[in-house]
Amino acid sequence: MHSRFAKGKSGNASGRPKASPSFASDLAAELQRPHEVFENGTPVRVSKQLAVIKSLTAKAIDSDMRAATVLLATMRHYGVGTDEPAPEVGIEDLEQLEAFLVNERKRLSQSGPSATPSSDPDSKK
Repeated sequence: MHSRFAKGKSGNASGRPKASPSFASDLAAELQRPHEVFENGTPVRVSKQLAVIKSLTAKAIDSDMRAATVLLATMRHYGVGTDEPAPEVGIEDLEQLEAFLVNERKRLSQSGPSATPSSDPDSKK
């Protein structure tokens, strides 16, 4: 039987073509390359990524509003500097708070209308 593929000969001698690098992979590689910055007059080698972060932070601290805006947006995007979640409130805490509110309402109702704070400090009744 005759075949169109010769025995022992590869149909793809040069192999699969290499993929061209993407912008994201090039950027990630470049940001990891070392760069020299000066801290307190001393040269320090850090990644370019860290050098950008240090520069942006320094400009934001020096009242550069554009740098501060970019820094805060970046922090928000990556969840950096977010407050820790509030601790859970136990039933005992809620009971104490409820008792306090009941006592305050009694005290304020006994004191009359002048004891309730006005929402407008300039208004006089």
